[in-house]
Amino acid sequence: MLFGLTMPRVEAFRDAASAMEQEKETLLEMIHNIQNSQDMRHISEGEREELNLTANRLMGRTLTVEVSVETIRNAQQQESLLHATRMIDEIVNKLLDDLEDAKIRLMSLYGACTSDVPAGPIDQKFQSVVIGCAIEDQKKIKRRLETLLRNLENSEKSITLLEHQKSSMRQSCNTKQD
Repeated sequence: MLFGLTMPRVEAFRDAASAMEQEKETLLEMIHNIQNSQDMRHISEGEREELNLTANRLMGRTLTVEVSVETIRNAQQQESLLHATRMIDEIVNKLLDDLEDAKIRLMSLYGACTSDVPAGPIDQKFQSVVIGCAIEDQKKIKRRLETLLRNLENSEKSITLLEHQKSSMRQSCNTKQD
């Protein structure tokens, strides 16, 4: 035994650091969701300003934490990771052009990463690329897709609420004119 170090202890250390990376991502997502929440529109301007200042301060403090767990990869795994990342980035870059198509494409990528039976189609090409990645990278890719899909879902809910509010206001205005 090398100075009391064991493989399980080193792996536990890596796992704890990975958990911290995930916790940081979760905190940032939560802060962002609060800032963009529909509830923020229903509070006074002063309260909204105070909440935004607090959220920005928390976001800044969270971003000062750097946790990094390096993954050892061979050349083929590195190339697969770059290819998978490019495929996801390509869809993300086209999000604003066609939200519904981007969501369908992201769901097919996510379906390629999960062992569960997906609700929709699976992107076979993406699946073969992800299989070429290191196990840790496969998990990170899956988490990234989960986060993107969750954010899309939240965006769609906000858009739906805004559209509902607009139609309610139009109806209210039309009723007053009659």
